[in-house]
Amino acid sequence: MKVVGLTWLTCLTCLTVALASLVAMVTGGRNSGRRRHKEVFLGENSKFKFGGRIDYKLKRQDSTKTLLIKTEQLLRIEEHDFAMRPGFGGAAIPVGIDVQVESIDSISEVNMDFTMTLYLRHYWKDERLAFPSQNNRSRTFDSRLVKKIWVPDVFFAHSKRSFIHDTTMENIMLRVYPDGNILYSVRVTVTSLCSMDFSSFPLDTQNCSLELESYAYNENDLMLYWKNGNDSLRTDEIVLSQFFIEHFHPSSGLAFYSSTGWYNRLFINFILRRHIFFFMLQTYFPTMLMVVLSWVSFWIDRRAVPARVSLGMTTVLTMSTIITGVSSSMPQVSYVKAVDIYLWTSFLFVFLTVIEYAAVNYCTTLEEMRKMKRGKLPSTFNASQAMAFDGCFHDDEMELTPFPRPAQGPVPESPAAASPQVDTRPSEGTRLRRQRSVRENVDLLVSNSYMIDSYSRLAFPLSYLLFNTIYWSLYS
Repeated sequence: MKVVGLTWLTCLTCLTVALASLVAMVTGGRNSGRRRHKEVFLGENSKFKFGGRIDYKLKRQDSTKTLLIKTEQLLRIEEHDFAMRPGFGGAAIPVGIDVQVESIDSISEVNMDFTMTLYLRHYWKDERLAFPSQNNRSRTFDSRLVKKIWVPDVFFAHSKRSFIHDTTMENIMLRVYPDGNILYSVRVTVTSLCSMDFSSFPLDTQNCSLELESYAYNENDLMLYWKNGNDSLRTDEIVLSQFFIEHFHPSSGLAFYSSTGWYNRLFINFILRRHIFFFMLQTYFPTMLMVVLSWVSFWIDRRAVPARVSLGMTTVLTMSTIITGVSSSMPQVSYVKAVDIYLWTSFLFVFLTVIEYAAVNYCTTLEEMRKMKRGKLPSTFNASQAMAFDGCFHDDEMELTPFPRPAQGPVPESPAAASPQVDTRPSEGTRLRRQRSVRENVDLLVSNSYMIDSYSRLAFPLSYLLFNTIYWSLYS
């Protein structure tokens, strides 16, 4: 019985081992088939993507490292000294430039500068970077390869600040062609100086330029030129708040430095014409209204001193505020601007309105004092009531009685008796007639002081209209 039990146990163990071997064989066959299929797929894909140049042993390595190693070997970066320019010791290397202006971010009159964002592209040929290619396609790289090769050292002359955009990576692109031609593009924002002339401000037109130049290489080593002539400068649709861009055009020239020689320089010129409507609303219309408002005093009674003085002082102070506000937003230039001429002339009109009432009031006072001295005295009047209105006495508002005439000598009975006295002083009689002519003119002005307002109602508007006609015809 014991022998039979051992036999059955041995058979059961053998059966279990056989089943386990069978399962392992089936599973291993499936996994090996999958691995074999994956290796074939990777091999075919690698040959298709990289032209069969990647070794089969490198397929399991990191693809980024593989491409970097192959790029350095393909462009032979380690075999050349890229600290020197292409064709060192020979003729100047031509470097073409084209620019696409993305935006003009700001224009400051106070700082006399402008800020511009643009795409700056360089074109040149470096035979050291030529590589064989079956399909003659270019290769594109980012800023990591730019640091290992030679690139032109173009900078912006007269710039105050500039930077290359680096979000999310540095905005730099390098494209290398099989024959060694290179395209190098960078997105940059630059703040540059613009010498503005404000003689006609705000009816002015400004001509600004952005200047490009090589810093180290003069015209014997590097020749800058516009790649496509006038078509090398392209712009997007640019809308500015205070300016209208009339024209964009490129130009070129030479810059001389006494220590280093002549350098090629490229110019990006653009003409800006200022929108006048903003200043019409903020400066010109309020100024015109203040001048017209000051003329209202000509229709106010000349005896209403508080009303006319208050109106005149209000318009004068308002004009001073407008002039101060305009001056604070402008650079401190040493010449007169067009807006200054308009503001100060308008201020003069307002000021003359106040002076005109001072003259009217003074002449009115003289007229009343002369009437009193001629022999009229008030019979009954309330002094406090008369002075409360404007501080002056008025003969038409009170009852006046003539002075008693002083006693005079006997009147000559005949004209012959008085004739000897006239003949004895002929020279004094002539002098008295001249004084009377001056006095008559003064008396005419004093006695008709109310006419000053009447003439002012016509003279001031016509003079201001003539001034506006001359002003806008000269500056518009």
